[in-house]
Amino acid sequence: MHTVLRTLTTAILAAGALASAATESVLIEAEAFGTHGGWTPDAQFVDEMGSPYLLAHGLGTPVADAVAEVKLPAPGKYHIYVRTSNWTAPWHSGPGPGAFRVAVDGTPLPTVLGTSGEGWQWQYAGETYAADTGITLALQDMTGFDGRCDALYLTTDRNDIPPSGGPALADFRHGISGSMEPEDAGRYDLVVVGGGIAGMSAAVAAARLGCSVALLQNRPVLGGNNSSEVRVHLGGALDVGPYPRLGAMQKEFGPTIEGNAQDAANYEDDRKTAWVLAEQNVSLFLNMHVDKVHTDQTGAISAVGAVDNTTGRRYTFSAPLFADCTGDGTVGYLAGAHYLIGRESRLDFGEPSAPYTADSMTMGASVQWRSIQLPEGEKASFPEFNYGLVFSETTCHRTPVGEWTWETGMYSDQLHDFERVRDYGMLVAYSNWSYLVNRLGMFADRRLDWVAHVGGKRESRRLLGDYILKEDDLVKRVHHEDGTFAASWSIDLHFPDPVNAAHFPDGPFIASNSHVFIHPYAVPYRCLYSRNVPNLFMAGRDISCTHVALGTVRVMRTTGMMGEVVGMAAALCRLHGATPRDIYHSHLPELKELMKEGVARGPMPYSQKYNEGTHL
Repeated sequence: MHTVLRTLTTAILAAGALASAATESVLIEAEAFGTHGGWTPDAQFVDEMGSPYLLAHGLGTPVADAVAEVKLPAPGKYHIYVRTSNWTAPWHSGPGPGAFRVAVDGTPLPTVLGTSGEGWQWQYAGETYAADTGITLALQDMTGFDGRCDALYLTTDRNDIPPSGGPALADFRHGISGSMEPEDAGRYDLVVVGGGIAGMSAAVAAARLGCSVALLQNRPVLGGNNSSEVRVHLGGALDVGPYPRLGAMQKEFGPTIEGNAQDAANYEDDRKTAWVLAEQNVSLFLNMHVDKVHTDQTGAISAVGAVDNTTGRRYTFSAPLFADCTGDGTVGYLAGAHYLIGRESRLDFGEPSAPYTADSMTMGASVQWRSIQLPEGEKASFPEFNYGLVFSETTCHRTPVGEWTWETGMYSDQLHDFERVRDYGMLVAYSNWSYLVNRLGMFADRRLDWVAHVGGKRESRRLLGDYILKEDDLVKRVHHEDGTFAASWSIDLHFPDPVNAAHFPDGPFIASNSHVFIHPYAVPYRCLYSRNVPNLFMAGRDISCTHVALGTVRVMRTTGMMGEVVGMAAALCRLHGATPRDIYHSHLPELKELMKEGVARGPMPYSQKYNEGTHL
């Protein structure tokens, strides 16, 4: 069982000696602190980090202490190491802004942490003498500028330093926590991984048609990019295409107010959660990160392994059918599914909008932000923030809000370097706002209210199905007998804004886009299941398409409709003992009937018509 404390006793052998006294040590995972205070658990990078961490995301105002009650193995003198990172090191050679201290029983240790070094590392915080086995540890933020703590290690041996990262650190953690055999979380008809609009829709559609469903989401809220963590409105049109009832279910939970980077309440997280919890056939698991996939001799998935980001407990979820709604294609990747990433060449699929030469460029991730008007007479201030990004009157952006155009990481690895992509997004937001307030004297009557700490990702892996959607399908309206949900957004492809890229060639952070207009187009069902993992569906931005075609199917009302189709197909698989491919070959008329009827509960009004770049 994963608890706040995991105790390790090791024998340290001196050279030439047979044995020495045992070293007592305790590892405390930061996310397992009993009180997080103002620190925010961040689990976006578990696959690279091996664990979530705590983030002091205070927008320049120090956050309240995170506190843990710690049981030591014995009284005595302990040395305290903290795994942390100087997050601005890639852009700034001096001390970073994420300063914090560790306090023991209310007394801060002298060392300032999180401001030096490069990359994640163990920093020495100091020593303490414990007269008893019970102590209180606190993380004391000093700046509010995203100091971060992964874990603390208390040891009686000053030279007992854990591995800095990678497999060695994973083995170290495993050795302390023990085997931690996963608990059986049950067997379901369908396991849906990913709780964005696509995953929510897939889970509820299948449940309303009689499937028992486990919905796993690795965040504390549902909605993905439409949650209060990211704050992107729902794009795309409903009530269109050959099956206009598809998408009607979204009227039951979709936010009633549109707009990007707005107040958190506008995204109605609680409404989404209540909507899913109301379905008796859906078991919802928040903060559950899937990092293992078990397959049988046919290549089919038999179970997924997941870790609870809040407790560290491991679970196994079994089913005959799985839906990858992760966006990153995580389940498919772990199962060995074929996939594409980056931009295909113009000749690969005959796409006029593709580059002549294939490359690894993707659409980026947005770190949105907003300021708010202060009451009359109040004046705001903001700390000086200058960590490697130099603005001028020419290069700054005179705006009180940063929407989707604040987009980073187009030339980066959106999977393995995503923490750096997110951090750069925060860096540019803070730096620009500091310049406006402190150098230009602008926005003295406004306060920086929110900067996203969760990156709004647009593109990474795309899992390959029996059909790959391409530009010709969309612009020439190629008919397929298995057409399903309607893509209605333009082919909307993002690229670095030329002016911003000229000013910041090493790291552009403002995006431009191009639109190829389309009529609503019915996307083939064959794009919604893996071509080589026989029981895997996908819905969301990881479906089978080219980079160019992703420009239209990636918006969230559209991904919700594809989720509904996956839920319907899963119900037919359950009914007939079939695979996703079998539905296309043998049960397509039944799927068409379900799409015609829909699974929404009664007619509902639809007043949200935001659908940029279409003929609607």
